[in-house]
Amino acid sequence: MRIHIGSDHAGFDLKAALIDHLTHAGHDVVDHGAESFDPLDDYPSYCIATGEAVVGELADGAEVLGIVIGGSGNGEQIAANKVTGVRAALAWNISTAQLARQHNDANVISIGARQHTEAEAIALVDAFVAEPFSKDPRHQRRIDEVHAYETR
Repeated sequence: MRIHIGSDHAGFDLKAALIDHLTHAGHDVVDHGAESFDPLDDYPSYCIATGEAVVGELADGAEVLGIVIGGSGNGEQIAANKVTGVRAALAWNISTAQLARQHNDANVISIGARQHTEAEAIALVDAFVAEPFSKDPRHQRRIDEVHAYETR
């Protein structure tokens, strides 16, 4: 699976660990920055680039997901969700990571690097990547309602 990933300075070290983990697991990982540690950088550009890449490849029918990382994950989720077609979910435990995929068909996970150990964050990402969308009609109906609003 192709996985796009972006973070600011707060998620910089975790991003490197996730890239290593996901690459060793056989995924094709694309890094959207930050390219170096800069304590004054801003997360929106990295998260938007990640979201745009995910949506662009989804339009081509690819199997693709995204990861955005910051200190809390909140701003990163908000920024990614500004990209039409992104469904970014802030995951804070395994259940929220799985439910984001099962019920919301989330295509981007947001993680707060200051909220989790590296091992916890890896577990969140692994749960998110492994979990399929349930395709339950009630969940699809809700996703369609949000999409209709988003594209009106």
